Amino acid sequence: MTLELFAMWVFVGLLAGWLAGYVLTGGGYGLIGDIALGLGGSLLGGWIFQALGIATDAGLFVAVVVAFIGAVLVIGAQRMLWHAHA
Repeated sequence: MTLELFAMWVFVGLLAGWLAGYVLTGGGYGLIGDIALGLGGSLLGGWIFQALGIATDAGLFVAVVVAFIGAVLVIGAQRMLWHAHA
């Protein structure tokens, strides 16, 4: 993985965390917490899609969609399990 690809995934993860936190309402750790969880979720989403054999390097739009799905999964799981309120 090159530095540019890593930087792109970090940026996409931050964007996906913000979007997922905006879409999933009720609870959470606020903007910063949702962005951090979204960053982790984007990495998880990329790993899951690669493990399933789905190309995640098809462009920026695909990367955002994959990261968003991973971020929604992680933020949704956090909100179902820990019931934190911002």
